[in-house]
Amino acid sequence: MESIAHQLSEKLKPFIEQTFSSSIPQFEFQATRKEFDGDITLVVFSLLRYLKGNPVQIATQIGDYLKENFELVTNYNVVKGFLNLSIQDSYYVHSLNAITATANYGHQPTDPASVYLVEYSSPNTNKPLHLGHIRNNLLGYAIAKILEASGKKVIKTQIINDRGIHICKSMLAWKKFGSGETPESTGLKGDKLVGNYYVRFDKEYKKEIQQLIAAGQTEDEAKVNAPLFVEAQKMLRDWEAGDHEVVVLWEKMNSWVYKGFETTYHNLGVEFDSYYYESQTYLLGKELIEKGLQEAVFYRKEDGSVWVDLTDEGLDEKLLLRSDGTAVYMTQDLGTALQRYKDNPTMGGMVYTVGNEQDYHFKVLFLILKKLGFTWAESLYHLSYGMVDLPEGKMKSREGTVVDADDLMEEMTATAAALSEELGKLEGMSSEEKQLLYKTIGLGALKYFILKVDPKKSILFDPKTSVDFAGNTGPFIQYTYARIQSILRSAPFISVKHTLESLNDKEKEIIKQLALYPEMIQQAATQFSPALLANYIYDLVKLFNSFYQNTPILGGNDAALEAFRINLCHEVGRVIASGTALLGIQVPKRM
Repeated sequence: MESIAHQLSEKLKPFIEQTFSSSIPQFEFQATRKEFDGDITLVVFSLLRYLKGNPVQIATQIGDYLKENFELVTNYNVVKGFLNLSIQDSYYVHSLNAITATANYGHQPTDPASVYLVEYSSPNTNKPLHLGHIRNNLLGYAIAKILEASGKKVIKTQIINDRGIHICKSMLAWKKFGSGETPESTGLKGDKLVGNYYVRFDKEYKKEIQQLIAAGQTEDEAKVNAPLFVEAQKMLRDWEAGDHEVVVLWEKMNSWVYKGFETTYHNLGVEFDSYYYESQTYLLGKELIEKGLQEAVFYRKEDGSVWVDLTDEGLDEKLLLRSDGTAVYMTQDLGTALQRYKDNPTMGGMVYTVGNEQDYHFKVLFLILKKLGFTWAESLYHLSYGMVDLPEGKMKSREGTVVDADDLMEEMTATAAALSEELGKLEGMSSEEKQLLYKTIGLGALKYFILKVDPKKSILFDPKTSVDFAGNTGPFIQYTYARIQSILRSAPFISVKHTLESLNDKEKEIIKQLALYPEMIQQAATQFSPALLANYIYDLVKLFNSFYQNTPILGGNDAALEAFRINLCHEVGRVIASGTALLGIQVPKRM
């Protein structure tokens, strides 16, 4: 069914041409503000660049015409340069019929030629995933699902940062202080075991720094000369040179970490279609740097290090290769970008989900790729997001003060269990069913709390606030869905074409909100913002709860009206389930 805005536009085009001798390329419509009568508003101010005259008079002429010549417009009022139009109730009844008849409502067919890569997670193999990684994974996964729903073919990918000085720090600490510990011998997940040695390195390194400072060195000198740091740098050089002993240790410890990551991803409910490894792509990055040197895009300093000068573009000089020939992050990011394009030559876009502390890095990366002549660099996008902090303060991986992702998910499940038991509405559920429900509620609370916030904003995450069964929370949305399923168990939905002639205001508001769903998916995809979709769902849930509290649904004398309201409940539930699934959130049938 064509939208009312489209129908109004088609009706107005010939009228504008005949009356004003002008053509309007696009009419601007918006929902009528709640304080005014009407359903949809024509913004007349936007017409004044094409039409001469007083906006109130123009609005009145248009309103008169539509009321006389378009059966769907029942009335109008003019407020300054805004024409508020009241629409026939039958239009909304037909809209609900059309929504019900649409399979996979809101989703567009996939265009196989429009391929998008969405990168997220991209962890270091020297520590377990933490709260910051959770926001990254949830954002990336949601954007991938939203892009898919908008009609794109999406490849969910990550780059695993499995080499570098930080990896060598964990390896060296395990070699020196590990006494042969393994995940099996300790009972620890592999990523947590390796992470403990990253923290241990930092602890021992700080001791050495203090000893050197006490011996007369400056702090800067001590940081560079500390024996542990010197040894870690040597281990990195040995790794890049292919030293057998170092490579074997690297492979063993990385395998521990990968196993741990997979468990966390499974529990969080995210997945990937492809993996790239820094240990492989940095070599392609080195080839690109050599190409850039030959083409005079880059230059080599006297110490042998390679740089790019971006001062003409308002940036600065950027290191691409160290003087000892070892790679930096930029080296592997250049190589990864090129490898992904080689693997997906029809790529229409690439989204990097990375925190805002890397904003500058991605400006530089995209600019370097353009300087190297890659036209596809224009389609690269950095989905920059703010940090996640707790009421206790900022997290630090080196000091072991991060909030572990696995621990947080367990805490969310436990919190959901405690609150659910308090509500006491789980009679007849087995202990297994209850545990699954607690996990669904706990993870739903965590995911919604994070995704409802604009990605660019930082988050102060409070686990207890997020698991509230009222307000703008995941459990409130889940509870509403469960309430709808309870109604449908009492009076199952039957698909029929409704022919009601009149609706109450709350029914109309719900149908208007349902009709926005396809557009909201497109907006969230275009703006790379799951928050738009999350808050759309919350607005729909609020409208439904107001309807539920004020309108009898079952047990009336009017069978046609009851069937219509059951249909309305069904479609609200369908859009809640569809929208939350795009956010990676499950909705239970009973709470």
